[in-house]
Amino acid sequence: MSARAEALDHLVRGIVDDPDAVRVTEKSTRRGPLLEVRVAPADLGRVIGRSGRTARALRTVTTALSEDDVRVDIVDVDRR
Repeated sequence: MSARAEALDHLVRGIVDDPDAVRVTEKSTRRGPLLEVRVAPADLGRVIGRSGRTARALRTVTTALSEDDVRVDIVDVDRR
């Protein structure tokens, strides 16, 4: 796992009620690197935040840690 994925994992685990359900995977896509965050359905609202503020902040921090643009996708563990 890359440093940015580990940092994102650490940040998300600090926010959620069920840190054992958090999974951060890094994928390479045509549009560049993608970090996919999976959380328990009950924690999805916490990670997204009001009007997406928490998710936006997580994306900002992750992008600041990265040398290139990285996308962050947040999904619950029941999806896919």
